[in-house]
Amino acid sequence: MTHIDAGKTTTSERILYYTGKTHRIGEVHEGAATMDWMVQEQERGITITSAATTAFWHYGGDVYQINLIDTPGHVDFTVEVERSLRVLDGTIATFCAVGRVQPQSETVWRQADKYGVPKIAYVNKMDRVGADFLACVEEIHTKLGAHAVPLVLPIGAEDKFQGIVDLISRKAIYYDSGEELVNYEVKEVPADMTAEVEQWREKLVEAAAECDEALMEKYFEDPDSVSEEEIIAALRKGTISMQIVPATCGSSFKNKGVQFLLDAVMRYLPSPLDKGAVHGTNPRTGDEVLRSPNADEPFCGLVFKIATDPYVGRLAFMRAYSGRVDAGSYVYNTRTGKKERIARLYQMHSNHQNPIDFVEAGDICAAVGFKDLRTGDTVCDEGHPVTLESMIFPDPVIGIAVEPKTQGDLDKLGVALAKLAEEDPTFTVKSDHETGQTIISGMGELHLDIIVDRLRREFGVEINQGAPQVNYKEAVTATVQHREVFKKQTGGRGKFADIIVEIGPADPGVTGLQFDNQVKGGNVPKEYVPSVQKGFEAAMANGCLAGYEVPSLKVTLLDGSFHPVDSDQLSFEIAARMAFRHACPKAKPVLLEPIMNLEVVTPEEYMGDIVGDLNRRRGQINAMDSTANGARIIKAFVPLSEQFGYVTVLRTLSSGRATSTMSFDHYSEVAPNLAKDIIEKSGYRPIADDEM
Repeated sequence: MTHIDAGKTTTSERILYYTGKTHRIGEVHEGAATMDWMVQEQERGITITSAATTAFWHYGGDVYQINLIDTPGHVDFTVEVERSLRVLDGTIATFCAVGRVQPQSETVWRQADKYGVPKIAYVNKMDRVGADFLACVEEIHTKLGAHAVPLVLPIGAEDKFQGIVDLISRKAIYYDSGEELVNYEVKEVPADMTAEVEQWREKLVEAAAECDEALMEKYFEDPDSVSEEEIIAALRKGTISMQIVPATCGSSFKNKGVQFLLDAVMRYLPSPLDKGAVHGTNPRTGDEVLRSPNADEPFCGLVFKIATDPYVGRLAFMRAYSGRVDAGSYVYNTRTGKKERIARLYQMHSNHQNPIDFVEAGDICAAVGFKDLRTGDTVCDEGHPVTLESMIFPDPVIGIAVEPKTQGDLDKLGVALAKLAEEDPTFTVKSDHETGQTIISGMGELHLDIIVDRLRREFGVEINQGAPQVNYKEAVTATVQHREVFKKQTGGRGKFADIIVEIGPADPGVTGLQFDNQVKGGNVPKEYVPSVQKGFEAAMANGCLAGYEVPSLKVTLLDGSFHPVDSDQLSFEIAARMAFRHACPKAKPVLLEPIMNLEVVTPEEYMGDIVGDLNRRRGQINAMDSTANGARIIKAFVPLSEQFGYVTVLRTLSSGRATSTMSFDHYSEVAPNLAKDIIEKSGYRPIADDEM
């Protein structure tokens, strides 16, 4: 996990090669990486969806199974990191030796802290100009607040980067750039590095001693008596308890440092046994339940991802926490309260499925056959139900309107959007009942761009897209009296209605039509009064300025007259609609726009730029607060019409370090000069009297 372009996928490709999972190294820049299997990933050279695989590594005479997930670094796909961290026991936080701790590194680090996931820091790209391992370690201290402990020192840097010195064994490892499985030699530490190695080794042993009281006592009595095995055991204990973060370095692209990184994973990151029992809740009694990572326990697993495969259908990615489940058996879904059959089980290798007969505690697999399953569901043994903690996903922040290009695409669009929304909890689809548009929302413009591309390629749906319309409204601000006489003679029986009404703003807190009948006597017969009310209610759907809805209005029926033959209910309804259209322009109508409640969390140094930008967007700053970690919170009211594309602008202003949340608050009057432009652009033409 980490910031975009730090080398996660390149490192994953080397891990697959050195563990024997693949026999050729796939390069990201060539679009040939095993873990980047989507067409969109290969074209853009970025990871979009997290890909899972299983590999095996020989360490210390034993063979260890590694479940590996390669996650995206782009902020728009942060949900992939979130759900992967929920089910993984440890993570390699990859940093660029030049860019060091970048904004998205902070975001994923906080996500890992939320789920209590131990970390190893891997400083990649040591061969690039400006690479500095120790400076990156220092930034992990200052920006992430983590106790990073170097396990190695680099031998050279930039184009002179040759290898690393293992501080525990005091041995130098020299790499060449070849693709041999053993492309390194172990030698003695260079003479010019001896003093520096001893200085940093002492710091390493001190850090290990702080994690283990017995080792601390031994270290104080005789520092030289501490063995390598004791240092490794103490560092492992400190890593699993999240007291320290072991840090190593390399250049994955040049095949340097990856084997040492794999050894570090074996040494310091936890196995399911180290993590111990998982906590859950019995859905029937509400009691806390513990499930140990043991094949003899009742089965329980967590579904962390749903994917659609064109050949096998819906794949449910699942982490098994306890017990064992066989292909073809039944499991219990605690959310739905129903049993479902697992038709087939697969061990995943990127987008390839390898059929397996069963999974046990600690495994990550994909299952096929579920009818009603969602991301975050717990599946378990029916006789021993348990609900595991699910995941919380961020709300979408940007939306666009879409429509199918042809009638043939209409049905396909609905099915495709439903499948994509099922796969991605941060992608939502809704129909705006006021504008009739289909609005798709996601985490950013790139996210929606990928969705639109997938609609076209995977589902064969061609769409038009555009910005969603702002739901403006209209209101009257003055009270006017108006007489409306409706006459129509067409030969035979005609139409006649005569009403005198007072139209004005509704009382505070009232929505819809506030209607009051004050007609004395029988000037307007009682059976026609509901028709007058109905006519005004219908007319409120389109205001007189630009045709937008009038959300509230007060109408008082003062007087009128009727014809004993020509008057009927329809005549009075039409008279009411005409009265609304003729009277509203005299009642000082105004345009209303939706105002959003915006909250921005930003580091202090970007405050000025962000506040200045909000002022340009007609924002009204309401409050500025501080958080415990020194960030600033800006609260403001901003018109929705000014907020399209704001997420991208905010990331630019803050180098990606600020975040924002936005919710609807109220409607407010639009300034006259802006209202004039909006009315002109709407192209609204009122209905003529003869069209009534």
